[in-house]
Amino acid sequence: MPPLIDAAGLHGRLAAGERIVLLDVRWVLGRTDGRERYLEGHLPGAVFVDLPTELADHAQPALGRHPLPSTDRFQEAARRWGINEGDTVVAYDDSGSMAAARVWWMLRNAGVASVYLLDGGLSAWRAEGHLLETGEVSPGVGNLTLAEGRMPVISGHEAAHWHGDRVLLDARAGERYRGEVEPVDPRAGHIPGAFSAPTTDNISAAGTFLPAEELRARFAGLGVTDETPVAVYCGSGVTAAHQIVALELAGFKAALFPGSFSQWSNDAGNPVATGPEPFEGEPAIAGTGRPQTGTATGAGGSVEP
Repeated sequence: MPPLIDAAGLHGRLAAGERIVLLDVRWVLGRTDGRERYLEGHLPGAVFVDLPTELADHAQPALGRHPLPSTDRFQEAARRWGINEGDTVVAYDDSGSMAAARVWWMLRNAGVASVYLLDGGLSAWRAEGHLLETGEVSPGVGNLTLAEGRMPVISGHEAAHWHGDRVLLDARAGERYRGEVEPVDPRAGHIPGAFSAPTTDNISAAGTFLPAEELRARFAGLGVTDETPVAVYCGSGVTAAHQIVALELAGFKAALFPGSFSQWSNDAGNPVATGPEPFEGEPAIAGTGRPQTGTATGAGGSVEP
């Protein structure tokens, strides 16, 4: 099942009377006005999805800032959104699919076969001249039953060893990967062995995903091949899902580290590397952001905690 649908294709299917559940996932780190922006204008019939409360459990140092909710909790939310067995689901946002990719991944992981991202999101819909509606949409309760474990994931222990003949991609902004800034997590830097691959490089200026051949060349330049085991993390497991979409478009499968750097950096026993290379730089002292004595070593070596 391809992960994307464009605005013209979605409009045509809706105009033909096809039942499609639309999910509006308006969320950006540091902002809390997603619902207000949804109420001001959304795709006709779209239901608002609150990422912090419906697509995540409460933050826990041992699990990260946005732990995946239990299957039961997620099923309750999916039914509130009006999803029935066999429905097609299309998710979108207004931030280049960075937030909407979270629910795409979660529904795919839960066994929903027909789920798409609206490529370009709200901006693409508007650019096609299609109308928006205002106010809340409250659908009838759906009957969807969710499974679990349909998408690959890795643990923090696996992330620690995901180098050598494997590729670990850090989907955060480059300055966070290098350890120059860290606005939310307790330590700055990256998981030793990871390569910097910001999600913003997956999309065009219009917020649509780059063509498959460009994405494939991008990831090939990071060492990804058809035989390479690939895993992805970000700050809290949200935008890493966007990277998995981009990799799928490029023809590659990838696993998610759900707790991501927020989980990793909260464990003082985990090493953190800084600088532009996977193993270069000085690990940070837990909770201080200051470097400690000692440098990271290459694949097969170690990094001082």
